[in-house]
Amino acid sequence: MSVTNRTLKDLSHHVSQCVECGLAESRTQVVFGSGNPNADYFFIGEGPGAKEDLEGEPFIGRSGKLLSRLIGEELKIDRSQCYIANVVKCRPPNNRNPKSIEISTCKPYLDEQIQLVNPVVIIPLGNFASRLLLNTKEGITNLRGERYSYKQHYLVPTFHPAAALRGNPDALKNMRLDFQLAYSIVSGNLK
Repeated sequence: MSVTNRTLKDLSHHVSQCVECGLAESRTQVVFGSGNPNADYFFIGEGPGAKEDLEGEPFIGRSGKLLSRLIGEELKIDRSQCYIANVVKCRPPNNRNPKSIEISTCKPYLDEQIQLVNPVVIIPLGNFASRLLLNTKEGITNLRGERYSYKQHYLVPTFHPAAALRGNPDALKNMRLDFQLAYSIVSGNLK
């Protein structure tokens, strides 16, 4: 099946069989992504944690609860209307940062997910996803608060929910502002 004719379901099945890097050896299952396949908002985290690895769904722990709450409060929709994925699809052991080989293995899958969902706005959560998509070493504190172009999409980087949960006093406030920026783009109030 050619890549251009694949659906998200086809891609998910393909990725579930992947053994191209060492993460396949320690995973319980692939955490492909979930949500509306026609979403306006596409959230991207770093990689699955222990709970996500067991359940097969992204952002289901404490960070996921905060993300869901912010989606409802600032985007005025239910989380199920968004699409949520991670850069790497398998849990790195001990929640370490993904290695470059793991990223390069999964990046084409992420690119294809974005192409298939075709969102208006991509919202990378935290340094890792933001730096990868913007191809920069700049940190999230300096990247957030702006919109960028990414292929034919807008990109609005923001803090990872874990930063707010760790007690960063500005993270939650700035996440709200970034979500409001994304909402303005999707609602047509910002061109």
